[in-house]
Amino acid sequence: MSTYPVKAEWFPAGEDSARSVLRRIVPLVRRAIRGEADPSVTEIANRTRSPFRVLVSTVISARTKDEVTGEASRRLFKRARSPRSMAALPEREIAKLIYPAGFYKTKAKSIRGLSRKIVDEFGGRVPDTIDSLMELPGVGRKTANLVLTLGFGKPGICVDTHVHRISNRLGVIETRNPEETEYALRKVLPKRNWIEINDLLVIYGKNVCAPISPFCSRCAITAHCGHAGVMRAR
Repeated sequence: MSTYPVKAEWFPAGEDSARSVLRRIVPLVRRAIRGEADPSVTEIANRTRSPFRVLVSTVISARTKDEVTGEASRRLFKRARSPRSMAALPEREIAKLIYPAGFYKTKAKSIRGLSRKIVDEFGGRVPDTIDSLMELPGVGRKTANLVLTLGFGKPGICVDTHVHRISNRLGVIETRNPEETEYALRKVLPKRNWIEINDLLVIYGKNVCAPISPFCSRCAITAHCGHAGVMRAR
């Protein structure tokens, strides 16, 4: 895995304080979201246990509503379920199948390209390291971590906009981008919580800890939150 210099200034109250807060909030968030539907990529992972389907559905999910991702993935996987069969599809057909996912034409090119690369360079099997996954077209660090965790069950921390925002809003870390957030959390989040943290904070971020005007009045973790950057709350 690529290294990144962890900086002391990422932890405004210190690493021990960050660890303490995170240990408290994880079970509280877990209880608060009980009964909520899993994100579409997680549902696909739980149902299929297929790293390839996790990979492709994650590519589709970028800047796309969850319900659109689920439907687009289902249509596409009816036509092709393996890297070899996906690589055989014309790019135009992939684009048509995943529409109206955001940037569907660009994603179609990436999906076909990564499928061909998996067949040509990885023997038809999705690679299981972050660095190898990031060699695939259209795959960044967030996607690589999600494939690693949901597709292979390996430890990793997938940081999307919700994880980045909420971690910084809590005040446990102070980072500028998702990559810094990932490495900061690797330092202070218990390893047993690495895989689940993305689902926990994605669901919580959509339902409670919204980007603008979060629902602090009904937040299960408000007592542990520094409310960093919150200008208006409900």
